[in-house]
Amino acid sequence: MATEFKSKAKRKISDLIVDEVKRLIVFEKLNPGDRLPSEKDLIEQYEVSKGTVREAMKALEVEGLIKTKPGPGGGAWLTEVGTEPASRALRNYLYFRHISPKQLYQMRKLIEVELAVSVVGYLSDEDLLLLRKYTDQCNLKPTSEDEQRLQRIAELEFHNVLADASPNPILGFFARFLNESLRDLVVLKKSYLIDYYEFTKSNVDYHYALINAYEKQDIKQVRTLMSEHMCDAETHFIVLDGEISKKM
Repeated sequence: MATEFKSKAKRKISDLIVDEVKRLIVFEKLNPGDRLPSEKDLIEQYEVSKGTVREAMKALEVEGLIKTKPGPGGGAWLTEVGTEPASRALRNYLYFRHISPKQLYQMRKLIEVELAVSVVGYLSDEDLLLLRKYTDQCNLKPTSEDEQRLQRIAELEFHNVLADASPNPILGFFARFLNESLRDLVVLKKSYLIDYYEFTKSNVDYHYALINAYEKQDIKQVRTLMSEHMCDAETHFIVLDGEISKKM
């Protein structure tokens, strides 16, 4: 193993150790909480210095893949990386690309429909209660700017429940990423300051209909409803964004 490492192209040995740990996670199906070999074992296995191993461990810790504990009884353990750091990094990248609502919905119309179908039969009773809770929260006309803001966020949280329930983690991640990108537009542009309850009411109607379709586990109806919902939401959101732009 050490000879193989040293014969590789001009890459830092610590980077190769990082890659090896990632390979172990994937191919040996390691889980959060699993312990990595000790520092001493890694030094012997790769025939490298203590500093090189520590550099690799630090890189893995920065990436959120491990946590370390120094001293007797210490070591390194695998940790599960949440979606938020990756989503936040992607959203930070897109801030400088000036993404439009139309571009977001170009993706959302694809992802949300497939996501919606993927969770049929996977939603727990708790998930269904959450879907209804967020929809009920949007069912009454808001009486303040704060209520408008909370309603817009609740509309997106409805879709995050679906993202978290998906058996396909790729679909779930990208759906949540798009929802959080829309949330950023709502919060950063303060779109909740515009009274556009027609948009919220349309979302509410589709959300209640989707809940009923999920309770019946009607895949065809879920696909039809979510497809129509996304097209309708795109139309409303573009109008809303236009109103925001006029006030900026």
